[in-house]
Amino acid sequence: MSKMPNYVSTTNACKLCKPLGASLAFRGIEGAVPFLHGSQGCATYMRRYIISHFNEPIDIASSSLGEKHAVYGGSANLKLGLNNVISKYAPQLIGVATTCLTETIGDDVKMILHEYQEEFQNGINDPYIISVSTPSYSGTHMEGFNAALKAVVEQLSTGGNREDTINILPGFISAADLRYLKEMVKDFGISATILPDISETLDGEALNEYPLIPKGGTPIADIQKMGSSRLTLECGSTLPDETAGTSLKKMFEVPLQRFGLPIGIRETDAFMSALEKASGSPMPEKYAKARGRLIDAMVDGHKYIFGKRAIVYGEEDLVVGLTSMLAEIGVKPVLCASGGKSGKFERSIKHVLEGIDCDMPEVHENVDFFDIQERAAELEIDILIGHSKGYTFSRAENIPLIRVGFPIHDRVGGQRLLHIGYHGAQQLFDTITNTMIAKKQDDSDVGYSYM
Repeated sequence: MSKMPNYVSTTNACKLCKPLGASLAFRGIEGAVPFLHGSQGCATYMRRYIISHFNEPIDIASSSLGEKHAVYGGSANLKLGLNNVISKYAPQLIGVATTCLTETIGDDVKMILHEYQEEFQNGINDPYIISVSTPSYSGTHMEGFNAALKAVVEQLSTGGNREDTINILPGFISAADLRYLKEMVKDFGISATILPDISETLDGEALNEYPLIPKGGTPIADIQKMGSSRLTLECGSTLPDETAGTSLKKMFEVPLQRFGLPIGIRETDAFMSALEKASGSPMPEKYAKARGRLIDAMVDGHKYIFGKRAIVYGEEDLVVGLTSMLAEIGVKPVLCASGGKSGKFERSIKHVLEGIDCDMPEVHENVDFFDIQERAAELEIDILIGHSKGYTFSRAENIPLIRVGFPIHDRVGGQRLLHIGYHGAQQLFDTITNTMIAKKQDDSDVGYSYM
């Protein structure tokens, strides 16, 4: 009799589910409705999770499979659901993502959608239907996000004569980050397609009437032209080998340049350099001044944060960018953790620390918060940097938590946090420094109000 392998249960995962990431990616496309092929509970859970971070309504359609469909398949429900969505929402695009249930029972979604198009569509004003495989047991929300973008590009983009425009695939960043990125591109005088764009669809204004599909998102016409762009800039140091950027390169020979998320000075410098080359123009003065103010602030606040020890957790690419910035400002990242398992996490951390006087931190992937908290007890930590799921740990250990990334459920404004560029680094620096000052002030036996 063979011995069963030992398993360690997950108690508080440092990741989210794959179709949730796909839903976020689809939400960043103009006129799109995310659609989950699976049980109703999947869509309800993801809607609630996304709403509590963005404080914006989001509709995620579902094929609402039940017990009998686990036996007989969900083809009829998927087709009925698509008809209902088209009738109610009149979308330009429907992004169909699979779930654990439909992947496990073996529904052939591509075949079902082909049947649906033959049965119900006539080619006149029909919405585009994009399909992507996203069972949660095979990855994290970031893998679902990247897979959805890859599917969108492969199923929508076409080639043609080269146009004077570039593609920017910024990864999963905040609505504020995207608005800032669009401002940067405009200031450089560059025509660019940014995919996805949730800057309005998940951070809108107050309206008298609820729109079934909010305005904003990357226009479908622009996505279709991505194959004729002269360059693609893709952000992410732990991306899979096959991405939307690599697909554009393989299918249409669009040159591809990859960067880490532009967080902190060095990573932002690299991204700015790419924009300079793409535009043929020097960096606008306002960014040069912002960089100078950032350096001045780092000198001013260095004495308050130098040598502080931090744990950074969350999505792999965000952690890599934050680690780079922390090392720049003199904070020691002693533990970098993520629920992702790209296999590129440790290598990327090592790369961004090259040339900086900073010891290599412990790097853990595919980890949960029980593991992080257990290890942190031995590391003398001063600060935690990550999303709201670390709050219980922060409270139990009385360690300040800087909330960044996604999800942020216990504060307002998660969608308005700026992480990227010199301005984002300035905000992060001020928040980290003031948090450390406040901690020292609160712990002091003598009240004082002057630094």
